Amino acid sequence: MTSKLARRPSDPRFSPGPTRKRPGWTAEKIAGAAGLGRSHRAHESIARMNYATRLIGEILGVPSDYRIAIVPGSDTGAVEAAMWSMLGPRGVDVFAWDAFGKDWAIDAVEQLKFDDLRVFEADYGELPDMSAYRPERDVVFTWNGTTSGVRVPNDDWIAADREGLTICDATSAAFAMPLPWEKLDVITYSFQKVMGGEAAHGVMIVSPRAIARLNEYVPSRPVPKLLRLAEGGKANLSLYEGMTINTPSMWCIEDHIDALEWAQEIGGLPALIARADENSRLVYDWLEASDWARPQCLDVALRSATSACFTFKGDMPLEAKKALQARMLKLLAEEGVAYDISAYKTAPPGFRLWCGATVPADDLAAVTPWIDWAYEV
Repeated sequence: MTSKLARRPSDPRFSPGPTRKRPGWTAEKIAGAAGLGRSHRAHESIARMNYATRLIGEILGVPSDYRIAIVPGSDTGAVEAAMWSMLGPRGVDVFAWDAFGKDWAIDAVEQLKFDDLRVFEADYGELPDMSAYRPERDVVFTWNGTTSGVRVPNDDWIAADREGLTICDATSAAFAMPLPWEKLDVITYSFQKVMGGEAAHGVMIVSPRAIARLNEYVPSRPVPKLLRLAEGGKANLSLYEGMTINTPSMWCIEDHIDALEWAQEIGGLPALIARADENSRLVYDWLEASDWARPQCLDVALRSATSACFTFKGDMPLEAKKALQARMLKLLAEEGVAYDISAYKTAPPGFRLWCGATVPADDLAAVTPWIDWAYEV
């Protein structure tokens, strides 16, 4: 198949972040929001942020005694705020199998320099031995590896009666995969992932156990203001009432509200999960039949439902793979059928297709033959 195809995706944007806007999105709806141009401390602006966190809790099924805050710095800011403000009184385990999980390991080793630290790493496409975690320790891990296409298959490895905190980077899992709230103490995600929002803002969801840690533990290290979740030795509860650490973009807040309201309209979390599952199934079925590509993750049970990562089959030299990847990406972009689908910079040469709920299944079914075309021409 070297001739161009008649069928094209309706939208060529398959980036894993920022991801595609919801179907039917228009800027006009956001532009008319009352909070634009207002102080983020205005009553109306705080009300809108609290409305956003209420929608988040309702759609995700967050327990009523958990608290939700909007924080700066995207998911990175949310994870690092938890690490800098909460970790230290217990031993820390970090599990890393993609680029961002390895960033949290670097934070723990090089910046926070915990005395009692264990780091468990795996190569792209694989998962560390999660059973190595000990319940008396704190743990930092990624639920779904955006850059590796690998997710944890279950929560069996987390003890219900654990003593330590579980800090879960769920940025490409929230709104696309079930999360076991009773096993998680800090859950983070960013606007620009599964719900297709604007970048720079993160969400932190904390359990009563996490709040207790903030009330009981004062780090000996200085904590930068943007990562500071406590004031005067106590948890800063105003953060969970719309009083953000720094000035947020009200446009971004309204844009996230728009996506959350759309999620409610289509059936909430079950519908979002079903769409991601169907999308990823289309991609993996195509890969199973491919004679040149394979999923980065070979274990079916560990494959991501949002970030479908795939690479080249065979023993082609690394430089040849890189050259072929670059040529294919160029062809697909020039044809206007697929933008921003390169594998992450530190991953093996290959590609990523975003499969979250904002991408219609028809577009994924239309783009995969074009990827075959780019390989063959």
